[in-house]
Amino acid sequence: MRVILPYLFIVTLLVSCIPSRQFDDVKSAKDRCENELAELKAKQETFSAREKELDVKLADLTKQIKTLSIDTSSMGLTYRRLTSSYDRLNQTYDKLLENNSQLMKGKDDDNKKLMGQFQLTQEELQKKEDRLRDAEIDLEKRKAEVEKLSSDMRIYEEELNNKEKRVAELESVLARKDSTVTALREKVSSALLGFQDNGLTVSTKNGKVYVSLEERLLFESGSTVVDAKGVEALKKLAKVLERETDINVLIEGHTDNVPIKSATIKDNWDLSVLRATSIVRIITANSKVDPRALTAAGRGEYFPIEKANTPEARKKNRRTEIILAPNLDELYKILGN
Repeated sequence: MRVILPYLFIVTLLVSCIPSRQFDDVKSAKDRCENELAELKAKQETFSAREKELDVKLADLTKQIKTLSIDTSSMGLTYRRLTSSYDRLNQTYDKLLENNSQLMKGKDDDNKKLMGQFQLTQEELQKKEDRLRDAEIDLEKRKAEVEKLSSDMRIYEEELNNKEKRVAELESVLARKDSTVTALREKVSSALLGFQDNGLTVSTKNGKVYVSLEERLLFESGSTVVDAKGVEALKKLAKVLERETDINVLIEGHTDNVPIKSATIKDNWDLSVLRATSIVRIITANSKVDPRALTAAGRGEYFPIEKANTPEARKKNRRTEIILAPNLDELYKILGN
């Protein structure tokens, strides 16, 4: 306004000195300048409002970016670039304000230059919008990645919990099995206490109870008939087994490496199997043990305790082993699942 008043004063002085037509031309030029100034001010306000909108949007995006820990350096660089662009726009805006005074003086060349700067400002604003849009797209991708990682983590934790539950079940079953084996060994040892000085031993190995009976306690040489003392021991063992309904019983016959000569027995394989079946019959005849829990097997001479070819070694190898193993169906079921 302070610029316009001196101008109006000069125009008033010139009115008295110049013809009416020249006065009209001057007035028209003045009106054009005022109109151009009004348009520039309107554009300036539009750009200012647009800049404020973009600044608000930029601040919101910056807040979202800070909440994400992934790729913060890249997003920070983008933010700094946008801030630098904003500063440059402010500088351009200040220059435009300075050039407004030149427009009032009717400098057409400055007016064209100012319009060119406005054009550049519009292009900068468009680039700024493009960068912001790209930043929004990148943020959405980051959010999707975070959600997928969270989902994968929940699945992993569920699988881990299931595995830990199965391990706990296995440990519980194994603990019960060990407890069962220990208790079974004590029961068998107590029942056969009077025979342990006559070639009978009770031991545990690999989670099983082993009752080992030397040949002299059960059989005459080359015979498959259990003698009276051996029958007594087997009856006592059978009474223990009929109370244990959750174990499997394997009766294994073993011989030495001396070939047998008999019309009814073909070889040591045959002898070891027949001795095992003789023991099975005594157990089933003198107890209520489920026959399905019993297995008779012969190993002949091929699993010796002593490998030396001496009378003492051969004596130890001629034996029958009754192996008591807890039923592991529950354990197998857990492993199968």
